[in-house]
Amino acid sequence: MQPSSPPVERTPAYDRYGPDMPRSPVVISVPHAGRNYTPTLLANARCGVAGLRRLEDRYADLLAHRLIALGYSVMIARTPRAVIDLNRDEREIDPAMVRGLPRNQPLMTSAKMRGGLGLVPRRLQGIGDLWTLPVDWGELSGRIAFLHRPYHEALAGMMRRARDAHGHAILLDIHSMPPLTAGVRPPGIVLGDRFGRSASTRLVALAADLCEGHGMASAQNHPYPGNYLLERHGRPESGFHALQVEVDRSLYLDTALDRPGHGLARMQGVMVELAEALGIELPGAFAQAAE
Repeated sequence: MQPSSPPVERTPAYDRYGPDMPRSPVVISVPHAGRNYTPTLLANARCGVAGLRRLEDRYADLLAHRLIALGYSVMIARTPRAVIDLNRDEREIDPAMVRGLPRNQPLMTSAKMRGGLGLVPRRLQGIGDLWTLPVDWGELSGRIAFLHRPYHEALAGMMRRARDAHGHAILLDIHSMPPLTAGVRPPGIVLGDRFGRSASTRLVALAADLCEGHGMASAQNHPYPGNYLLERHGRPESGFHALQVEVDRSLYLDTALDRPGHGLARMQGVMVELAEALGIELPGAFAQAAE
């Protein structure tokens, strides 16, 4: 289940695909599909690899494979979310998770962190605490320096190159979600733009229309408005737009929501159509006007 094209750059944090001169203003990020569980990590896990996999956006990277084949700029995390959550601020550290935390270390609280899903996930509903021992500060600071920061620095570089080439850049941050059951017609895709702060409303409306054209209900910002990735990389006033796309796992995985299913090819096609449509939506003059 590897992409047809090799990465142009491979690091412990990510695989990066696509030419240095972007073919489109659209840049793709998949931050929660890493599956590289080391023996050291598993030795400290209370729940085993099956429990840690519950943190994954299971096989969400496969949704981007056709985009890679078409030459899009794509960043796929190699690091599991259990190691470090790339969609959290590096200050969202649960002090109870860290041994030897410096007293002057800047910290930031959030509802996600208090719920157990901070920079390093601490617990999960139905499992409880994930780890037998706290993480040493030296280990965590290394994860920040060699995994979290490089991912975001490389992604920012991809966005800058896309904007320089096309007048604006559009980040599609791909995630997956468990099936939603509320409502008469639960959404198959949730589009997040931090309630209009991270992307032009034109892009969100177009994405919603495309989903409907494929017979899929969509929702906007509820229950997933987007988090740190959109906050950091979405600055519409400077020509950087960022949109989170949460895909119902039942649309591309098997009935156990564990392995690729019959719907994968269809959803890969939807991702291509979405990227192609968004890539031509903003005229250059409109995209640059906010600068």
